[in-house]
Amino acid sequence: MSHTISSTQPMMETVIEQKLIAAASLIIRELDSNDKLSHKAKKRLVDLHAKLSSTSKIFQDEEEQEEEVSDIEKQIDSIKNKTMIWTYEPDEVKEYLKEVEGLRRLVESFESLNPCNESEEHRILTKGNDVLRTSIHRIQRLFERTLVHNRYNFVPTRVPSSKDDGIVESSIVPLMDDLEDDSISKREDVYIMHLIDPEVIPDLKSIASIMFGTGYNRECVDTFISVRKDALDDLLFILEIEKSSIVDVWKMEQAALSSKIKRWGKAMRIFVRIYLASEKFLCEQIFGQGESVSTLYFSETSKASLLRFLNFAEAFAVGRHESERIFMVLDVHNTLSDLTPDIKSSYPHENGSYLRTNFQDVLSRVGDYAAATFFDFTSVVKSDMSNVAIPKGGIHNLTRHVMNYVNTLVTYGNSLNTIFTQERERDYQDSTIEDDNFNEISSLSPMGLRFEALMSVLESNLEAKSRLCKEDALGHLFLMNNVHYMTEKVKGSKLRTILGNDWDREHKRKFKRYAMSYKRSTWSRDEGFNHSSSSNLVSKSLLKERLKVFYTAFKGIYKSQTGWLIPNDQLREDMWISISLNVIQAYRTFVGRHANNINEKYIKYSADDLEIYLLHLFNGSAKSL
Repeated sequence: MSHTISSTQPMMETVIEQKLIAAASLIIRELDSNDKLSHKAKKRLVDLHAKLSSTSKIFQDEEEQEEEVSDIEKQIDSIKNKTMIWTYEPDEVKEYLKEVEGLRRLVESFESLNPCNESEEHRILTKGNDVLRTSIHRIQRLFERTLVHNRYNFVPTRVPSSKDDGIVESSIVPLMDDLEDDSISKREDVYIMHLIDPEVIPDLKSIASIMFGTGYNRECVDTFISVRKDALDDLLFILEIEKSSIVDVWKMEQAALSSKIKRWGKAMRIFVRIYLASEKFLCEQIFGQGESVSTLYFSETSKASLLRFLNFAEAFAVGRHESERIFMVLDVHNTLSDLTPDIKSSYPHENGSYLRTNFQDVLSRVGDYAAATFFDFTSVVKSDMSNVAIPKGGIHNLTRHVMNYVNTLVTYGNSLNTIFTQERERDYQDSTIEDDNFNEISSLSPMGLRFEALMSVLESNLEAKSRLCKEDALGHLFLMNNVHYMTEKVKGSKLRTILGNDWDREHKRKFKRYAMSYKRSTWSRDEGFNHSSSSNLVSKSLLKERLKVFYTAFKGIYKSQTGWLIPNDQLREDMWISISLNVIQAYRTFVGRHANNINEKYIKYSADDLEIYLLHLFNGSAKSL
């Protein structure tokens, strides 16, 4: 009920007051002179007391309401003329925010009285709301200016050029050089940088609280997201993470693209592990730690920047499966895989599910592309059936390429094991896919199994190529050289551990078998040197014929096999020694045993001469005796 008083009431209140005073005086006198009252009189006095008490409460409420109206008017007058609040000193800003918060509480309390539209109280309430609304717009502007002008700009000590291999983390101030700097605090193994001057955080928090309390939460959020998006855009500009299409990415020269991937990977690690973590911390400071509202604003603020990083990565999930691309693809996969735990911890709530899902989708597609590229490479090796034999029996370019390819892939072991594991899981789910090579239980890792299969394909290809050689001996030498090359490449790298002892032992036996096959096909013809019969029982003509046949065969071997090649020095020396022990030693014994029956003119070469000639074999330069 309104207690508004009209302008004609003061005189009426004076007459009424005189009558009330006179009646009260009479009652008091009668009570003083008469202490014996009837029951009826006492009852009337009790009713009077109750009435007086009720009236006193009404008067008290009216006085309190008048005081409240007076308070809100004073608050309105105090705030109304403060317009340039962004020019205030920090203490003045804090005082102004306290006044606005006080006005908000008073208006809220005053509204609970529900005054009539035509009452003085309603007029004051309307005025208070108008001033509060104006003040909110002012502090919204103050909120924006505080966010902008108190931002810390951590920029590189030098802007990395496109010629750099990548951003050196130590060049970012003060990321790695000075972790004790006041601008960085360590929280749960995550480096947090103060993106805003810590001294103004309480003011920003107060402004956010006021704006939320008055229903201006959308304006507060839009301001915050807009300012922080601009800050993150500035960071991406510094890190040279520009928008680029898939076509643009694959048009780059390979060296330039490889350099760009390295820069992108380092920049993304800086962005996710330091700036993104710091941005989340800033949201928590202003809007409350662990609050759903805080995680929502953080997701909205960082979404565009994170998607720009992922946009670059998506280029490596499409296109032709060129074998040389796989290394760049795996560099991208390594970065994404490495940052997966950070992304999950940064966006653990439903508000960040879109970004988590998008990140995981890009990672999965990049992995699928890498797997498909590897399988296509295996198919290319299998189908490389060129009809050009290796004339000298040396290392085939395909062997070098495959072994160098695999040795480089070893450095991506974690990513490849993950990729091949996921590939196998999908294969198991598809009942139409059967791969006998992978159905058996193996101690090898998923990557080891795939490498083993690739090299098995390579060996089959090499065996087919060996059959193109005009001489069986050259085919055996070719296989010996290539398998030995494979074992040496495995022995001197991490492949030794990945492929295991069984593979190593098996292939050492293989190249030794090929070496034995070569010797048998070249030097196994028995010229009678190992015959144990007495020299007296062998005719001179037969001895002469045996020498002649041996010299002719040796000349032929010398002429052809000096042009053959054993590239590995140790393997070539081992072959010389083996031939010498089996052939030259037999020749030396034969000549010594039949020295009395052979005319010296028929002995064209001494054993020492043959030893020297033997050293001319397998050097790749054809000669004649």
